[in-house]
Amino acid sequence: MEFVKLICPTSPYIWDGNGISRCINDIVLGFGSSIITLVIIVVLVISERTTRGRRKIYLYEKVFLLLLPVIGACIACFDITMLLNNTRNGHPALYHEWLLRCSQLIVWATILIVSRFDCWLFVLSNRVLCFWWIIKLLLAIPVLQATFSSMEVFSCINESLIVSADVLFGVLIYIIRMKQASRRNSCSSMEESLISCNLCVVFNCLIKGVLANFWNIMTFKSINPVMEHGAKKQLDFNDLLQLPTDMDPLFCHDSLLNCWEDQTRHDCSHPSLFWTICYAYGWPYMCLGLLKVLNDCLGFAGPLLLNLLIKYLQEGSGNFDGYFLAISLGLTSILKSFLDTQYTFWLSKLKLKLRSGLMTIIFRKCLHVSLANKTRFSEGEIQTFMSVDADRTVNMCNSFHDMWSLPVQIGIALYLLYTQVQFAFVAGITITILLIPVNKWIAEMIASATKNMMEQKDERVRRTGELLTYIRTLKMYGWELLFSGWLMKTRSLEVKYLSTRKYLDAWCVFFWATTPTLFSLFTFGLYVIMGNQLDAATVFTCLALFNNLISPLNSFPWVINGLIDAVISTRRLSKFLSCVEHEPSSSTKERYNFTDEEMDIVMKDACCTWSLDQEVKELILDHVNLAIPKGSLVAVIGEVGSGKSSLLNSVLGEMNLIKGSIYSKGSVAYVPQIPWILSGTFRDNVIFGKDYDPIRYSAVLGACALDTDISLTVGGDMAYIGEKGVNLSGGQRARLALARAVYHGSELIMLDDVLSAVDAHVASWILSNAILSPLMDQKTRILCTHNIQAIFAADTVVIMDKGQVKWVGSPTDCSNSSYASFVKTEELNTSSETKPQVETGDTSMEVPEDDVAESEVINIMDPTDDIIKVEERKEGRVETTVYMSYAAFSGWYITAITCLSALLMQASRNGNDLWLSYWVDTAALENHPTSFYLVVLCIFCSANSFLTLVRAFSFAYGGLHAAIHVHNNLLKKLVDAPIAFFDQTPSGRILNRLSSDLYTIDDSLPFILNILLANFVGLLGIAIILSFVQVMFLLLILPSWYVYSKVQFYYRSTSRELRRLDSVSRSPIYASFSEILDGSSTIRAFKSEDYFLSRFIDHVQMYQKTSYSETIASLWLSLRLQFLAAFVVSYIAVMAVFGSNGYLPINLGTPGLVGLALSYAAPVVSLLGNFLTSFTETEKELVSVERVLQYMDIPQEELEGNMSLDATWPFKGHIEFHHVTLRYMPSLPPAFRDLSFTIAGGTQVGIVGRTGAGKSSILNALFRLNPICAGNIIVDGINIADISLRDLRSRFAVVPQTPFLFKGTIRDNLDPFNIHEDLNIWKALEKCHIEEEVRAAGGLDMQIKESGTSFSVGQRQLLCLARAFLKSTKVLCLDECTANIDTQTASKLKDAISSECRGLTVITIAHRISTILHMDNVLILDQGILVEQGNPQILLKDESSRFWSFAKASSM
Repeated sequence: MEFVKLICPTSPYIWDGNGISRCINDIVLGFGSSIITLVIIVVLVISERTTRGRRKIYLYEKVFLLLLPVIGACIACFDITMLLNNTRNGHPALYHEWLLRCSQLIVWATILIVSRFDCWLFVLSNRVLCFWWIIKLLLAIPVLQATFSSMEVFSCINESLIVSADVLFGVLIYIIRMKQASRRNSCSSMEESLISCNLCVVFNCLIKGVLANFWNIMTFKSINPVMEHGAKKQLDFNDLLQLPTDMDPLFCHDSLLNCWEDQTRHDCSHPSLFWTICYAYGWPYMCLGLLKVLNDCLGFAGPLLLNLLIKYLQEGSGNFDGYFLAISLGLTSILKSFLDTQYTFWLSKLKLKLRSGLMTIIFRKCLHVSLANKTRFSEGEIQTFMSVDADRTVNMCNSFHDMWSLPVQIGIALYLLYTQVQFAFVAGITITILLIPVNKWIAEMIASATKNMMEQKDERVRRTGELLTYIRTLKMYGWELLFSGWLMKTRSLEVKYLSTRKYLDAWCVFFWATTPTLFSLFTFGLYVIMGNQLDAATVFTCLALFNNLISPLNSFPWVINGLIDAVISTRRLSKFLSCVEHEPSSSTKERYNFTDEEMDIVMKDACCTWSLDQEVKELILDHVNLAIPKGSLVAVIGEVGSGKSSLLNSVLGEMNLIKGSIYSKGSVAYVPQIPWILSGTFRDNVIFGKDYDPIRYSAVLGACALDTDISLTVGGDMAYIGEKGVNLSGGQRARLALARAVYHGSELIMLDDVLSAVDAHVASWILSNAILSPLMDQKTRILCTHNIQAIFAADTVVIMDKGQVKWVGSPTDCSNSSYASFVKTEELNTSSETKPQVETGDTSMEVPEDDVAESEVINIMDPTDDIIKVEERKEGRVETTVYMSYAAFSGWYITAITCLSALLMQASRNGNDLWLSYWVDTAALENHPTSFYLVVLCIFCSANSFLTLVRAFSFAYGGLHAAIHVHNNLLKKLVDAPIAFFDQTPSGRILNRLSSDLYTIDDSLPFILNILLANFVGLLGIAIILSFVQVMFLLLILPSWYVYSKVQFYYRSTSRELRRLDSVSRSPIYASFSEILDGSSTIRAFKSEDYFLSRFIDHVQMYQKTSYSETIASLWLSLRLQFLAAFVVSYIAVMAVFGSNGYLPINLGTPGLVGLALSYAAPVVSLLGNFLTSFTETEKELVSVERVLQYMDIPQEELEGNMSLDATWPFKGHIEFHHVTLRYMPSLPPAFRDLSFTIAGGTQVGIVGRTGAGKSSILNALFRLNPICAGNIIVDGINIADISLRDLRSRFAVVPQTPFLFKGTIRDNLDPFNIHEDLNIWKALEKCHIEEEVRAAGGLDMQIKESGTSFSVGQRQLLCLARAFLKSTKVLCLDECTANIDTQTASKLKDAISSECRGLTVITIAHRISTILHMDNVLILDQGILVEQGNPQILLKDESSRFWSFAKASSM
């Protein structure tokens, strides 16, 4: 006991009445823990002394492992020096203080000594020491609490430095230990840890002696050149910051993909994207959590310092502590600013890396998932994965840290409240607890609404994509309003769930925004009722703590919503990414022990389907057995829907093989039935990622009859082709796709009906100069075709019927078999010439080259003509008209209510605080009873709650009103736009407006506008109160406003440009993504996945650069604004101290008002930054409104006519063209010029001409898809220019060149207006020879998949013809409707058209001459000029006629 008294003479016991005694703290928790640490280190040195292994450690880690002990030792030495100084001055230190400081010095000195040993790293990173260091830090908490309770400023700072050194050293050794362990884990990404990166940067700066560089990094000066450019001129991509290596999209893709594959190997059945993200970025994310802890804790230094300062002012002490506290308030704000911006910077970097990784692996998955597997998801759903789900998953990064951080902040705030008002705070916390189940229920409702909303959004995006893809056909049918109506129904369901979510969000905002006000009412009320006296220090410290509560309380519902959204999105993405990837048939070689090297393709008892369901009712390919020899030309023939295209897809591995085996070997080239054309140049489309060989390239263009087309093009082969080849004719698209296959020189070439889209001359040329030429010699060629010349040129003919191979043999044998009808020649006398010409290969001599050359009439483009318009970018600030437009969309009345309620809400809040100030100043005078003060406080709280509710719901209503009107107006403008607009604008760009931009207007814009309004009225209230309470603040208003306005102007000019660049860089991502969704099977066949992934990564890199520059620019601004706010806080605090000491000539108010001023000055730090951030974010989000408004001004079709039509018009179908000239663009040659002809009513007319001659342009002019330049078109005596446009189109029937079926039932596809009875529909199907297939598929209620993929292309054409037959009209237009069907079916259709269309005017555009031989008249076009017309039978007898040459070529 005597020893204890010697060591602790003033307090020899554990408890001193207020808590654990200072002596026990120093001896047990301080000295004791140091001794244990010393013992552990010594024991570890002894045990590890023989360890000689090397562990990898970075130089900066080594430096900091030495630097921190040096700092700790220096602090200990300083403390010992102070103890000696006190002893000399007659204030001897106590023994326990000496023991504590000396033991701390010995520990740090020991660590420095150990660092000289070989085993030092093994010692310091040992798990025992790491674990003990965590315990040591926990033991330091009571010491800190005791120090801070003493309120001695120097002691608080000193102890904080000691603990900080301990914390940093503990974090460092723990990081090194974790990194050593993780290097054995292949999926670790610890090298990207936040603190490691920070430490690396700091160390590099130190060793180079360039401290300025460190300052630049901390203050984001790297963005200065970009800001300077942005203030002077329009920014472009070259002005942006370069990406760090670890942010390169390729690096991010590889990192995330490796972890996903590792996850898939461990959990094959249900791999989780969430855990994949944890493996890839979990460690740096956890390190960010440590930084966030420090940052959040520092946030409470402000209220504590405020409490000390107000107490100082109340006591009126004349020492300098007041100035120290006032300046500390500002310095604390500055330190927090650095921590806050650094946390945000590294978190944003992590989010950008995750975003680029997600985008690229989603894109890669689309490239590798077979068509059969892709049927599980709609196209709209897949596009939503990229546009919405990826962003929601990335936003999870914010929500997870906030999920634990916000409760911690709330807990600390409540503890500090307890120190101020004891248990009175329980009244306030009760309100909060009661709201927890309410908010939980609201969160569940929001989750359900979000899930349903996303499903409807997927469907809407799918329908929108369908509308944009087939807009030309829909306009010809006059169905665009029907489709937009269906789209509006889907949108209304989406808005229904969106409104549920928004109104529930409004309740969340109400509950959480009113909580601090109610909290203060109940807390102060109970505190006073308990008999306590309110004073300024208590009230305004509590108010500051309430302000600290506002942010976490208001944020919490959004955090929950964000997590809910992220969970839903990660599950959706996990399901998609778990799809089985495409496996080419060649992978089955060893499995089936195939050894015959003479065969390139072998199918053994193969049963295939497009469905993934193993319980398949009907097989698409039924027990197919087939062997195709190497180097042979195989013609696959059969009726429409017999399975020809499915045979090719099964070899490509696109179908689901449920039984048997399919083997193929060698490289593959593939041309689908509907050619897939890449947005880019002619050359891009031909070489398709392969090396450019000019000699082969030139030969291929000649063989595919493209050389003359390209020579006539301004720009040659570098001329730009629009999306899906929109500015090419059908024949040119087919020949371009064929050229790609020929150029690649693959061993196996599969051509799906490539000859049907070109006329007879060109088909003959292609056959002899490409398919049968040396360019494809010795290649295995499989050709699905109905072309007689190609069938007889083949080595083998394969006949398919109903998914089965019915017959295999030579063409000659086929002619003598029971299947001879499939290969019967055209009914022309010239048929006898066919075989010899093909055999001798002289066909190319028979057809002169100039006959093959296609003059590009509507399609040749000058690069300066902007056939595909470059996306527009606005310059300068977001115009006021954009704000006005959004307010108009929301409704002016509701906008006024929202703004007024927000102002009154803030006024009630400020009135509440002023009343509290008045209360604490007058309470001592006892002028009024306590109940009076409480009643007035209740009135203020009630008014604030009511106005908050009004603001929340009016904002929700206004946002929904705007979302509905923007979508409806945009859709109407797009539907009424001319077809030229869609030809010049990629659908991905339009879809970006209707998906990503519309999502912004639906969701994030109202959210950020709400925050902006709250920040604005908050700042306004603070400025008014400070000006009223603290007169000296008026001196600071003008200089502060000047600096503020200069900084924000400098920043905003750049941020607008960056946001616009962001939008522009985002469009190519969605455009290329939607493009590959259509062409993925072609890409896989050519093994070009890596090429397209590389192209996509380049797009993502531009997007990444823009976002990275945006992030740094916003942090640059945030840091400077917080510096300005910190100065304001310090200024007001110093002025208050000056006034309390009587150094100023004017009285600065009562203690209550001074306390109010100081409590209001503290939030200026965050509010100023938040205001400009929210203002800038609002401008960024308004760019979406700006982009949508661009499409509100697009040209519109002239829908109205000045003539009303009789219900039975056209009466006869008499059509006259009088000197008609049609030009698609002013800079292009006319599609046809001065064209005049007459089609008598009730006659059938064929239009013949080579591809690009202007045949389809006649229909474009007749349907007024493109306005004519001169002349007029008369139908039954009426100029069609005088007729209402939609009325005109509804009076004609058409079968388009590209068959169009949409997702829905067969009945809806044939009779969308439900006009006809089922019996009439079945009759139409019977006439088109498709009735049997429809009945087998499930009847009229059978659901057709997207784009009609449930049927073959030929079957789709027959269904479109049946749709035309159902329409009662006198004019029927057929645009190459028999191009993709076999000769037997074509012959039957010819008879059906002749019989069923008797008395109708039938205009047929045809490549197959036999389909128009029976017609009354033919028109022959060449380069837009009518060169010949007459009866086909008469013209056939004239060998000098153009029609005779066409007929001859057709029979070859």
